[in-house]
Amino acid sequence: MAHAGGKLMRQAILCGCVGLFSLTGCKAKSDEAQGAAKATEANKPGLTPAEQAGMELAPAPEKTGGFDGRLAFQHVAKQVGFGPRPSGSAAIKQTQEYILAQLKSFGCATEVDDFSAGTPVGRLAMKNIVAKIPGEQPSIIMLATHYDTLLRNDIKFVGADDSGSSTGVMLEMARLLCPTRGKNAVWIAFFDGEEAMKAWSETDSRYGSRQMAAKMAASGDISKIKAFLLADLVGSRELHFMRDPTTKSLTDLVWKTADRLGYADNFVEQTAAMEDDHNSFAKRKVPVVDVIDLDREGDVIFWHTAEDTLDKISGKSLAITGHVYLESVKELQK
Repeated sequence: MAHAGGKLMRQAILCGCVGLFSLTGCKAKSDEAQGAAKATEANKPGLTPAEQAGMELAPAPEKTGGFDGRLAFQHVAKQVGFGPRPSGSAAIKQTQEYILAQLKSFGCATEVDDFSAGTPVGRLAMKNIVAKIPGEQPSIIMLATHYDTLLRNDIKFVGADDSGSSTGVMLEMARLLCPTRGKNAVWIAFFDGEEAMKAWSETDSRYGSRQMAAKMAASGDISKIKAFLLADLVGSRELHFMRDPTTKSLTDLVWKTADRLGYADNFVEQTAAMEDDHNSFAKRKVPVVDVIDLDREGDVIFWHTAEDTLDKISGKSLAITGHVYLESVKELQK
C-alpha cells in the first residue's frame, strides 16, 4: 500500500461465534462452517519451519472471540503461493477465484463488480468482491482490505504482509460473520487496484476503492455506511498500529476496544496519517479508520521489497487484529 511520498509525509507527522449479534441461523450453519475450516486445514500449503512457527504463534480461537489465527495464516500462505498478484495478472485471477470460493464455502452472499481502469501501464481489468451480510436496518458497517500486490518488474514481490495479511484476516472475518445477523448490515469488501502502477497519486492508486465509493455515492448507498474499517499490513511479528486521525470517534472506539482486550501494546497512542483505501470514503464524509502497521524504521522494514515473505507473518498478529475487529463490530452493532 501507499507510496514513497506518503512515506515521507508519514515519517514527518509521527508524534509523541462469536457472540457478535443475535445469531439467527448461526447454529444451523455451524456444521458447514466447521467443515470449511477442516477443509482449509487439510488443504494448507507446505510451510517451512519458520513459516510453520509463525502460524503456530496464533492463540486458541476461544481466546480471541472465535477468530482463528491459524486459518487466517493459511489464507495468507495460499495467496503467497500464487506469487506476485498485481492488478490484471494471471495470479490475481487465481486470488479472485480463491476469495470467491472461500466466501461461497462460508455461505456468504457475494457481489462482484468487474470494471476496467485506465492506468499508466494501460487499461486493466479489475474486480471488487463484496460479501454482504444483511441487517435489521439499512445502515452498513463496512470492513475492507485490498488483495492486489505492488507491480514490481525488478523483484519477486509476493506481498505476504501487503496485502496477504489483511485479506487473510477478512476471509476469517467472513467465516465468522456470514452466518450472523445484527442490527446493521455488514459488508466485507475486497478491493482490487489499491497499489499504484507507477507512482502514487490521486489518479494512480486506490482504483478499487474509488470505484466502489463512486458507485455507492451514485446509488445513495454511501450515506448508509455507519463505519468503514480498513485493514492493511496487519501480520508482522512485532505489531504496532498507530492511531489514524481521520475520524477520531471511530478510531477511539477501535483503540478502546483493543485496550479492553489487552492489546494496548499493539494499538499504540502515537498518531500517523496514512494514504490508503479509506481516503476514497473519507472524502465522501464516511466515518473511517485505517488499521495498518507501516513502521518502516522498526518492524516493517520489508515493506514493498522482496523480503515481504510468509516467514515475516505471525498468526498471533492476525488473531489480534481479527479479535479487535470482531469486538469493534459488536460495539458498532449496539
